[in-house]
Amino acid sequence: MTAVLSRTERVAENLNTALHELFARDATAYLLGEDVDDPYGGAFKVTRGLSTRYPDRVLSTPLSEGGIVGVAGGLALAGDTAIVEIMFSDFVALAFDQILNFATKSVSMYGTTVPMRLLVRCPTGGGRSYGPTHSQSLQKHFVGIPHLSLFEVSPFRDNGAVLGQALATGEPSVLFEDKILYTQRMYRDGVVDDLFRYDLTDDGTARVYVDDQDEFDCVLIAPGGLTQRVVAAARSLLLEDEITCLVLVPSRLYPFDLGPLLPVLARTRLVCVAEESTEGGTWGAQVAHQVHAELWDSLAKPVRLIHSADRVVPTAAHLERHVLVQADDIHRAVRKVVTGD
Repeated sequence: MTAVLSRTERVAENLNTALHELFARDATAYLLGEDVDDPYGGAFKVTRGLSTRYPDRVLSTPLSEGGIVGVAGGLALAGDTAIVEIMFSDFVALAFDQILNFATKSVSMYGTTVPMRLLVRCPTGGGRSYGPTHSQSLQKHFVGIPHLSLFEVSPFRDNGAVLGQALATGEPSVLFEDKILYTQRMYRDGVVDDLFRYDLTDDGTARVYVDDQDEFDCVLIAPGGLTQRVVAAARSLLLEDEITCLVLVPSRLYPFDLGPLLPVLARTRLVCVAEESTEGGTWGAQVAHQVHAELWDSLAKPVRLIHSADRVVPTAAHLERHVLVQADDIHRAVRKVVTGD
């Protein structure tokens, strides 16, 4: 059976609209990054049209991620809103010091709370044969930094709401935008395809379910970039193995608020968390820890973590697929958790 998707704007277009709306309502908003000016409009065209409409507030920069985030941090410290586009999230490692030791610490290290409206956008992940230094998912390296929030784009939640929530924290945030989502369509009207429906919780987490969201064998939690893979896995599990999954796709990865999800999690004894990063100190491990702490007495098994292979990401497409977590990997892991096979 072929999935029939609800059709609407593409994720990159939705992000572009969100940025235009932000700039229209916030005269203090600046955007900095490499090649973000028109006519190029950014490597993935997310900033298209911004420099034409707001030429004094969209700044194409030299190739220096530390410098870009440093300047943006200074703008935020002065009271402005600063958006940074890192061309590929792999290079945000070059700005790690500015995020860790300047931007996040500035919130509280001066003896009073200082709002820091800084958002670092990171096109992330593999699946496009960009090779070892342009395909990584580095979310885990930013988990646990005080005063730093992590968000991830998904096709479920409008990015205007994501940007609004991130900036409303008054603290620096990193927004991970999985590159394979850019050309995919946003979901709408609660419809994923011919089998699956979804709704959004108050905190922006998408709940994807079949028919009845109260009846399922396993809860599968994954960030937005894995949406297509986890939905495909849930579909094949249902049609081939008669295993029903409730899929949860949070918008805010860290700090991760488990509270709103506890009522639904309490109705299952089996939980899996999938992510594209390699294992070890991951966002998924943090989620598993929180689930264990709250629900250990009712879980039948420990939370199962599903990761990509512990290797660099190859350029060749067929090799890349072997390294990065795929729908089939998620299917096998969930089936083993549920059936033991």
